[in-house]
Amino acid sequence: MGNLPEKFIARMQKRLGSDFPAFLASYERPPYKGLRVNALKISPEDFAARAPFPLGERVPWEPTAFYTEEEKPGADVYHFAGLYYLQEPSAMVAAPLLGAGKGERVLDLCAAPGGKTTQLASDMGGTGVLIANEIDRKRAQILAENIARMGICNSAVMSASPQSLAVVFPAYFDKILVDAPCSGEGMFKKEENAIPAWSEGNVAMCAERQKGILDAAAEMLAGGGRLVYSTCTFAEEEDEWQAEAFLKRHPEFSLLAMKKLYPHEARGEGHFAVLFEKRDGERSARPSLRKCSSGRGFGADLSGAAKAWEVFAEDFFVRPPAGTLRAAGARLFLAGEELPALEHAQAAQIGVGVEAGEWDGKRFKPTHALAMAVKKGDVRRFVSLSREESERYLKGETVESDLPDGWCVVGVEEFPLGLGKIVGGVVKNHLPKWLRKYH
Repeated sequence: MGNLPEKFIARMQKRLGSDFPAFLASYERPPYKGLRVNALKISPEDFAARAPFPLGERVPWEPTAFYTEEEKPGADVYHFAGLYYLQEPSAMVAAPLLGAGKGERVLDLCAAPGGKTTQLASDMGGTGVLIANEIDRKRAQILAENIARMGICNSAVMSASPQSLAVVFPAYFDKILVDAPCSGEGMFKKEENAIPAWSEGNVAMCAERQKGILDAAAEMLAGGGRLVYSTCTFAEEEDEWQAEAFLKRHPEFSLLAMKKLYPHEARGEGHFAVLFEKRDGERSARPSLRKCSSGRGFGADLSGAAKAWEVFAEDFFVRPPAGTLRAAGARLFLAGEELPALEHAQAAQIGVGVEAGEWDGKRFKPTHALAMAVKKGDVRRFVSLSREESERYLKGETVESDLPDGWCVVGVEEFPLGLGKIVGGVVKNHLPKWLRKYH
């Protein structure tokens, strides 16, 4: 790459010394690609046994991930089924450092498009509470779509500033991940706008913004909790110096670990991650509901919708799933017992739990997210397709089935792809048009 910013080159040469030629040479090779297997749906070993394209070595810092040189891994039907997430390999280093566990309250504060959120969800094994926040509402919608594709049921997606969330969730979370917006020096080969956007002024601006995000995260972390701060840049102002300054401002925190992956030393484009622990402080039992706006929608009257849901669920499921039904306008969400308490923060909320369907006052219509959240044995009608047949479904075509009429889940083998409705042996395609191949 001959178009690297001159001031960036000078900074890196001064920092790396004798390692700089190797660092510079790393920009002459193609970017590394990786995929992380969704352990909520399939084990890495099982996926490797049926992978539709060659997999490379395991990614050293993420046990569920593989390198791949496949040209278009996102076009495969298994990707549509949420069996894996495409993620730059070095970006996978931050979530394992946090060590999110089952039953914990976890926050991904700067979450879009969802790589680290879905990584945390896999580590949590479908338990606990996972809040995924993205301040940009359009990007938060993309985040919600990726969460749905991966079949995650224990999350709430929010779109709010870190400072406003800190008012609602003081000392609430056991684990927090801050993958902060940064100057993106590790994205120079992947994002065409990364190089033109770089400047020393932008580095300084990012560092100042990161400071505010970290301070808000510190307020939301419970005593004894852990916080990972990460970036995809090499600038010391945003990495090591940022961590140093944070510890000076927050003496209740201690540094446990720090990792910096350079592209000439690791098979990835570069990432920084640091792990802190909050030694002192309390753990709130619930969000601070008195301090947040009730917003609209999630407290709507559910009498008619609840009855429609019960009728649908009795016909659709072998056993209706546990959870409480909540409404946001016409949208209905099914949430575990921990999540409904968040309804009072609805003004910033995109969704909570699994979006089950829509209720127009007369009819209930299930959603794609509900289909992606189930397993084959959960539903009465599961239309299992071959990989070849699944391609037809993904293009919006009908398929055939000898199952009784009614709503069904259509899947590739035993993995859901979306909804269908069986009428006289024909499965009408209810895959959203924007998710179809060649739409």
